[in-house]
Amino acid sequence: MEASSTIKKVLAESKIFVPTYQRAYSWETETDSREKGKQTNVFLSDLEDYIKSSTKTPYYFGHFLFQKCDNDAYGVIDGQQRLTTVVIFLSALFNRLKSLRKLSEDEEGSLEDMVKRRSVYKFDTVEYDKQLFRDYVIDRSKVDKCNLETESAKRIVRASDFFTNYLSNKEEEYLTKMLSAIQNASCTTHPVTDEAEAIQMFIFQNNRGKKPSNLEIIKAEFMYNIHLYGGEEKDSLIEEVKYRFERIYKSISSIEYRINEDDVLVYTLRVYFNSLSEANATDKISSILSKGNPIQFIKEFTHSLANSFEHLTTFFGKDERNNHEIHSLVSLGGIGIAIPFIIKAYTFGLDINDKSKLCASLESIILRHRLIRTKADLASRLNDVYQNFTKENRDINPIIGRIEWMKNVPRESWWWAYWNNAELERSMQGRLHHSSAKYLLWKYENQLASQGKGGYKNIRFDSIEKPHLEHIAPQTENPASGYCDYDEEFRNQYLDCLGNYLLLSETHNCSIGNLPFEIKRETYKHLAQQREIQDLTTDTQVWTKELINQRKTKITDFVLSTL
Repeated sequence: MEASSTIKKVLAESKIFVPTYQRAYSWETETDSREKGKQTNVFLSDLEDYIKSSTKTPYYFGHFLFQKCDNDAYGVIDGQQRLTTVVIFLSALFNRLKSLRKLSEDEEGSLEDMVKRRSVYKFDTVEYDKQLFRDYVIDRSKVDKCNLETESAKRIVRASDFFTNYLSNKEEEYLTKMLSAIQNASCTTHPVTDEAEAIQMFIFQNNRGKKPSNLEIIKAEFMYNIHLYGGEEKDSLIEEVKYRFERIYKSISSIEYRINEDDVLVYTLRVYFNSLSEANATDKISSILSKGNPIQFIKEFTHSLANSFEHLTTFFGKDERNNHEIHSLVSLGGIGIAIPFIIKAYTFGLDINDKSKLCASLESIILRHRLIRTKADLASRLNDVYQNFTKENRDINPIIGRIEWMKNVPRESWWWAYWNNAELERSMQGRLHHSSAKYLLWKYENQLASQGKGGYKNIRFDSIEKPHLEHIAPQTENPASGYCDYDEEFRNQYLDCLGNYLLLSETHNCSIGNLPFEIKRETYKHLAQQREIQDLTTDTQVWTKELINQRKTKITDFVLSTL
């Protein structure tokens, strides 16, 4: 592999793959517009800009770092996202060209050099996405989108579909110019046989440009330190770390739309050191690595990290789908303080009933914290019960007990009283953030719908089609008929408050707008809280201050008694 080369030579002369301990495909695609900055869209627009420029200088695809393996294959250490996208685009381009005419001899040669020669694939992505990549992108033997188990697989499909659709109306001249630009594009490569050198270069390069994630930097630093201090165990330790990160990246592909990988790194640090005060993972880990032989820490922490990701995959996946308390906590969002508790609960093997109780308790205090909007530090008030929650002491009751005490503690205990019932009630008197109001109304909906019904099954938050927050009395200065006077008291105290909020689907909300209350009221048929408005106004066609206050009191009482 030459230091200065072209894309065609790099792919033609080598069997290239993405090692399983590397990140899977992570480039995003904007399918509706090419002007929004997603990586695959930028990739295409940059190529088109190059063609339009009519320059004679080859297009430059950047630098690639490879590790040469024993079987003459090359694992791509840096540049896998660009190379994956090149192959996806080339496959779509050749497929479009073949739909117009038979490929020329040179084009057949380019196809074999860069995409596939007989049964030999020139490039493979990570192992768990490899067959999907071959079937959907290269061979096009898979046309459905079923069983896409990872987010990276979905990205591969989106990128392939985007390029295929975009090229579907392009003429031969455009296609041949694109093919020429890509196969003759220049690039630089650095193949290494020594893994320590590859890792060191990865760290060096990525600290001088756009940084990868903290998790990727930590992975590289771990592997480099093993090369320095691993001794006779070096090879087996490297394989162990690779295995751990293969598990981690598989998990990331399943849950990355739910949680940030660098946040999980911090949460794992809080589990490993048993403290909610841990904050800066890179500084903490770098400090440990700089002090003597760090091998034992690397082994233990990578194990803990892999377990965290796998537990969270279950938490955000199967358990969130099947358990209402977990779904409720996840739907709340912004639950970072709860995650270390969750990881511990799964690590210690708690049964689903205890996990449900723990999630419900954590949800209540996080929701209060959000509604009350205090700047008081919640983590410091929970840290001691968190630290006492150990493998030897798996009882969740002290955690639940602390939270319940904080909810009921009197104002005199000022250091603890920021989240008590009085503060919660005060927080619900005025305007609420719309996301919090929608969440409360969803909880209220389940309470209303379940009344007097045995075996009632709670509705999921995500089952409400694009939930919107409706102002029953509209926000307009000159409302239609059916509403009380918009005097100063009404605008300040009643218009934007919990009693005047209603949960609707987006389409329902848009369809009724500022219509008279009598007309709006007739559409309130779909949820229990909508029908409650009809019940409240059986004897009147006017939505008044008194009715708004009555409803606000009812919802507030529900929140205080259950959350």
